[in-house]
Amino acid sequence: MTVDFWFEFASPYSYPAAMRIERLATQRKLAVRWHAFLLGPIFKAQGWQDSPFNQIPAKGRYMWRDMERLCSHYQLPFQRPSRFPCNSRLATRVACWNSGAPWLPEYVRAIYQANFSQDLNIADPEVIAACLGQAGQVAGPILEQADSMESKAKLHQLNQQVVRQGIFGAPFILAGQEPFWGQDRLEQALDYAQACSPPVLKQANGQLNEVR
Repeated sequence: MTVDFWFEFASPYSYPAAMRIERLATQRKLAVRWHAFLLGPIFKAQGWQDSPFNQIPAKGRYMWRDMERLCSHYQLPFQRPSRFPCNSRLATRVACWNSGAPWLPEYVRAIYQANFSQDLNIADPEVIAACLGQAGQVAGPILEQADSMESKAKLHQLNQQVVRQGIFGAPFILAGQEPFWGQDRLEQALDYAQACSPPVLKQANGQLNEVR
């Protein structure tokens, strides 16, 4: 079975989810489809002009402390970004245009590390180029395409799809039609997907046995 992983590069909680999902999915013999999208338009549709973590200071303070605990627990490097939320449009257009590319997961992880462990500006094309380099890609043509009207239109269409699917936050995991919101639901989502996966039949000693 394949799960759909929806994430926002500026979303703090998407960082530990993105760093963990591939390994956890592989352990359960699941595949992952990676989908980058923008939360900004969804927030604006609700009348919010900023991240809820900025609009409600107590909520923001809790989130940053929670991120410190989570990253320590998962042994992930963490540095609170000096820009929050960071403009993620260009980085997202790169991911959106190249959805399905075999190097996409590595690029996604590099962007998250740049934002949440190195405090780099992921709106900077040079930072994005370095992340593409970590994923083994030549950045120039990819960045040129990401800045095109076609890429901007594709991301706009994707965000409209996000709204139609009822996705309202990040990270968001779809196991078939079953929705799971939040990095704290990651294992639950993958366990659900594994339970829904059809068994694999393998022959041993002349008999067919189910293997999950």
